Amino acid sequence: MSDNFMEMVSNISQLHHTNVTELVGYCSEHGQHLLVYEFHKNGSLYDFLHISDEYSKPLIWNTRVKIALGTARALEYLHEVCSPSVVHKNIKSANILLDAELNPHLSDSGLATFIPNADEVLNRDDVGSGYSAPEVTMSGQYSLKSDVYSFGVVMLELLTGRKPFDSTRPRQEQSLVRWATPQLHDIDALSKMVDPALKGLYPVKSLSRFADVIALCVQPEPEFRPPMSEVVEALVRLVQRANMSKRTTGTDQGASPRTGNPDNTHDYMS
Repeated sequence: MSDNFMEMVSNISQLHHTNVTELVGYCSEHGQHLLVYEFHKNGSLYDFLHISDEYSKPLIWNTRVKIALGTARALEYLHEVCSPSVVHKNIKSANILLDAELNPHLSDSGLATFIPNADEVLNRDDVGSGYSAPEVTMSGQYSLKSDVYSFGVVMLELLTGRKPFDSTRPRQEQSLVRWATPQLHDIDALSKMVDPALKGLYPVKSLSRFADVIALCVQPEPEFRPPMSEVVEALVRLVQRANMSKRTTGTDQGASPRTGNPDNTHDYMS
């Protein structure tokens, strides 16, 4: 196990991207193995979307798009820059950490690829989570395209503020993908399922284009899902249009995030 652990440390330490959580150290003593990652003060995206306290404020629309784009860039790096490609296998909002400026950092990158029998463990844990692609649920086989599907589910979380699976909701609404997908191209339905925490403060065209990207990512058939480079391109175009609109109108959409920092649209591109 020690040799396997050191090989895993070596492999993960080679992953370097601004939106991938950095491995900063490890400990291997007395049969115990620990990985040490950089710390991000704002916790996870899951916390922001699903856990309320007296300090929390909803993420504004522009920040949600920024988080989606940064996470997409992290996956593009793992899938299309790393050689061999790294399949993350565990994309979920709890594994997207937010720094002081609410930039996203994808955690657990490489872990599932380098741990023996990880697929079996992950598949058992993912049952009923709402993140797993249909082919993973059926066969337990992870791929680049199953990562794309899970990323689409995270985008749905950003759009709706709902959990991927929520047993407290009416039966027909418990599965987020099953409930939301038929409505993604209906602008009236879309406006009704957007996160109420946004209080209507979002550009309608941006919302619609965001939904279009989601619809591509959560296709039931893996061969019809786009590569992450195309997802990044689509989100960059969305941001560029938003920037042009902001320069034209001189306004921004939304309220302040939890940290109290202003949400500057140029941060999209970081």
